[in-house]
Amino acid sequence: MFGNYIEKIGSYILSLIEGLGEVGLFLYRSIYASFTRPFNLKLVLEQIDEIGYKSIPIVIVSAMAIGMVMVVQLAWGFAWFGAKGVVGPVVSLSFVRELGPVVTSLLVGGRVGSGITAEIGSMKVTEQIDAIRTMGADPIRKLVAPRLIAAVISFPLLAIIADFSGIFGAMIMSNIDLDVQPRLFMSSILEWVELDDFVSGIAKTFFFGIIVAITGCYIGMKAEGGTQGVGRATTATVVTSLLLIIIGDFILTKLFFLL
Repeated sequence: MFGNYIEKIGSYILSLIEGLGEVGLFLYRSIYASFTRPFNLKLVLEQIDEIGYKSIPIVIVSAMAIGMVMVVQLAWGFAWFGAKGVVGPVVSLSFVRELGPVVTSLLVGGRVGSGITAEIGSMKVTEQIDAIRTMGADPIRKLVAPRLIAAVISFPLLAIIADFSGIFGAMIMSNIDLDVQPRLFMSSILEWVELDDFVSGIAKTFFFGIIVAITGCYIGMKAEGGTQGVGRATTATVVTSLLLIIIGDFILTKLFFLL
């Protein structure tokens, strides 16, 4: 009995190491294909439109709502201590350091990751990827590289939009609830928020974009079992990418503080 448990644990560890090796090799080949010729600018622009442009509305609405909610939650507590002018800096620092990049990556990652896996997974189960190989083309260069490049470009831009949208929503609610004038709100932000705070938050999104793109493409290319397999792969992508973003945010935050 005890030997069976040891055998199962050993098999699990070996499969985990093998899986990590496959993902590492897949990531290396994807990055190599992204930086070597031939470049397909049309496919990259199509993916930027899909990943970035079409995600702008949900990013703006979500960020503004979160900014307003934060002001509502903090307003009366700060007003009780006569510190209404601190609401703007607190909300802004929260956004530029954490909320903007992380919430954007989670929202867009769930939307984009599931779409990437569904599309590539459908191609996998219908043998379209095999047909691409038969024609002498590289599926990673044709399918993965454009999505990886588009994600790395789109995620930071979306995070910037989320930062400004959240701060704008907080400014509106501060004026309504706390009677803080926009000029005072903005001046307090400029005094507290530094460029390093903004850059550290945006820098995370480059890694989050890689996580979402690679996870979606890798799991999509491993999909099997028809439409049910594609559905399972899509669910696995969403869960895995969101979990990796949260873990990656902690690691990157600690790293940036050390630097």
